[in-house]
Amino acid sequence: MEAFRIHNPTQIIFGKAQIAYLGSEMRKDGLQNCILIAGGGSIRKNGAYDQVINSLNQAGIRYTEAWGVQANPRLDKTRQIIDQAREFGAEAVLAVGGGSVIDTAKAVAAGMYLKDIWNAFIGKEIIKQALPLYTVLTLSGTGSEMNGNAVITNTNTHQKWGITSQFIYPRLSIIDPSLQYTLSFKQTANGAMDAISHILEFYFANERALSTLAINEALLQTITAMTDRLQKDPEDYVARANLAWSASLALNGLTGFGMNSGDWACHAIEHALSALHPEISHGEGLAVIFPAWIEYLSEKDPSRFQRWAKRVWDEDNIAQGVRRFRAKLQSWGLASSLRDLSIKPDELSQIVDIIMLNPNIGGVFKLSKEDLRLLLMLAY
Repeated sequence: MEAFRIHNPTQIIFGKAQIAYLGSEMRKDGLQNCILIAGGGSIRKNGAYDQVINSLNQAGIRYTEAWGVQANPRLDKTRQIIDQAREFGAEAVLAVGGGSVIDTAKAVAAGMYLKDIWNAFIGKEIIKQALPLYTVLTLSGTGSEMNGNAVITNTNTHQKWGITSQFIYPRLSIIDPSLQYTLSFKQTANGAMDAISHILEFYFANERALSTLAINEALLQTITAMTDRLQKDPEDYVARANLAWSASLALNGLTGFGMNSGDWACHAIEHALSALHPEISHGEGLAVIFPAWIEYLSEKDPSRFQRWAKRVWDEDNIAQGVRRFRAKLQSWGLASSLRDLSIKPDELSQIVDIIMLNPNIGGVFKLSKEDLRLLLMLAY
């Protein structure tokens, strides 16, 4: 195993009706106000909004509300909310929603202390502090509720890039799986695929980290089984709870211990897809890219992928493992090709150029421009 350090300062409160503790926890931290960041209104339908407001009011926490965060969150909206937070004099940031809302909240929390938040994404400014961040999760998948990562899209430059900082870990995240009963199955499946991809980005990086590999295999099997159950019954609380917790564990550090930072090429490729086409959900883009990536690279280094085929799919043949993987994603209604995502053939070269804005693609497997071209053709 590679050397590693463990640090995760996020407190988790997990279970039904736990939002009630939000306001009192913020009060314990000495806070008097916050900016509440949300998406398009689903939190009003699933009951999260009313529970959050009741908890804040009971604790005497003042708040201002910032709505309208979209999937594949945008830089212009983030800047707008930073201005609103500064005008209000926000002491904390509260995200109520899924990964896009939480990522926006992280960028807002850090952006309060920067000349421009985008500078942190392109390496011109370093995050040295941030407002305390609290989250109420309503869609599992990104793992953003328990890590120090955030991804934002600059629509002017087609850059969907990320930041990582110890200062943007949430101080507290509340996970009530019952809030996710109202999700469509497509949203659930997209989140499941996102969580699967986080595990796989680490999984192939180190064959000697046997304990971490075993944890990852158990999580992959749990996510798959729970998603199958939710396809039949969206209000299966046991399945919701196990999927939600598995998604949090998938990117809170646990799956990467001793794994040499992982690879992350598939995320870079998908970020280019959804930067060019914001209507493509992150999970569905990954559902197209990851099987193609495994198929492409297993021809070059099959030993890296044999354990995955056997332990996850009970297949001795890697190609059959890939087929099983694709078939499972298709059974969840996810896309299986770039054509399914309405990508045009003449856009492939532009996608490669967008990916190569950051020329260091991949960790274990470094991908050249020609590799990317061939991989996209395979995914097409």
